[in-house]
Amino acid sequence: MTRRGTGIPSVMTTAREDEDVLTLLIRQHEEIRALFERVETTTGKDRTTAFRELVRLLSVHETAEEELVHPAARRSEGGDAVVDARVAEERRAKELLVTLDRIGPDAEGFDTLLVQLREDVLAHAGHEEREEFPRLRSQYDDEQLKALGGALRAAQLIAPTRPHPGVESPVANLLLGPPTAVVDKVRDLIRGALGR
Repeated sequence: MTRRGTGIPSVMTTAREDEDVLTLLIRQHEEIRALFERVETTTGKDRTTAFRELVRLLSVHETAEEELVHPAARRSEGGDAVVDARVAEERRAKELLVTLDRIGPDAEGFDTLLVQLREDVLAHAGHEEREEFPRLRSQYDDEQLKALGGALRAAQLIAPTRPHPGVESPVANLLLGPPTAVVDKVRDLIRGALGR
């Protein structure tokens, strides 16, 4: 699915206004798994499109987590260590994603790096679901989790659509995210117009 009139894939196709933050994030983890499978099993333009969707979803997903989810999880006992480990994983994944984005899906070595990225990202998602999300579930009630879900959806709408390693803190994301997102979205439009 694309955003009307832009040719840009939409990554928020399954978000529901009433779902809580954890349901939304787990749903996006499933979408990420499916996108990895599409990139790995398609060729040509379909593969390029699937890869662009993957880059976009990973970028907005991680930015919003860094702005909202990680700070909330830090408030729990032992939360700093759990979040620090997740942020380190995210930075490594962003660095690898930048390399993959730069070389493109047709480049030699892309498949090897993609397998590494998939393993890293899926392990990261598993760590979040087992270690970070239960902290949020025990610390916040249903209404707070729904409100956090709304805030996450809003953050994803203005998040950068490309990875930016080194911008993992909530403050850096809030300061640099919106202007970077504008640049990213213009680049996405140009890429879409050129069919790349």
